[in-house]
Amino acid sequence: MSKSQPYPKFSYDAHARTCAPDDFLGQVCRTVCGKPVSEDQIRMIREAIHNGLQLRPDDVLLDLACGNGSLSRELFRVCRSYLGVDISEYMISMAKWSFERQPTHVFAVQHGVEYVHQEGHPERFTRALCYAGFQYFSDPDAIDLLATLHKRFSHLERMFIGNLPDKECVTNFYIDRTPSEDELTDPSTAIGIWRTREAFAQLAEASGWQVAFTVMPPSFYAAHYRYDVVLTRKC
Repeated sequence: MSKSQPYPKFSYDAHARTCAPDDFLGQVCRTVCGKPVSEDQIRMIREAIHNGLQLRPDDVLLDLACGNGSLSRELFRVCRSYLGVDISEYMISMAKWSFERQPTHVFAVQHGVEYVHQEGHPERFTRALCYAGFQYFSDPDAIDLLATLHKRFSHLERMFIGNLPDKECVTNFYIDRTPSEDELTDPSTAIGIWRTREAFAQLAEASGWQVAFTVMPPSFYAAHYRYDVVLTRKC
């Protein structure tokens, strides 16, 4: 049996440290061919998040894998309070420096799975977001995360999980080569784990969530290989 070919691994923390402190899009690789995406593209992301979360003025928002907070700041004005959590110390330092608004809109360094188990007042959260970050959770961590959110965060009504790579659309992205199964299921690559909608639905529904899939407009730069998900509690 032949061994699969090696493939590159990626660290967002290490990458972010190579970017200018104010290059927020570059730090989180929200780029095409190395150049930051246009404001029109960012606007589409904001609209998708707003539509998915349906934020209300009294909502308390949890943002998992929040990165440097550059997307998060757009949500501050439409929710009562906010907590952004990310494993990258450097990107959280950028978020604190640029966007934090103590004491109501804050950021913290912690792995998402560790955080949901350790949060002292999980019942305070009513909405949750994970944009372009869920694919970096392994299957066991993803199951643990979703199940713990459902069980401990009892007032969490709605969650938006965005920018997930669709395994059914791999060939739309990898035009010049065919990635191995190991690469497609490795959370430590630049893109993370590719999951079909069916596979994602199985993860979420087993944890007690109802799943609705959405897609970005065709003009979105990653619409041809990514999808979004809205989770709500099952009745």
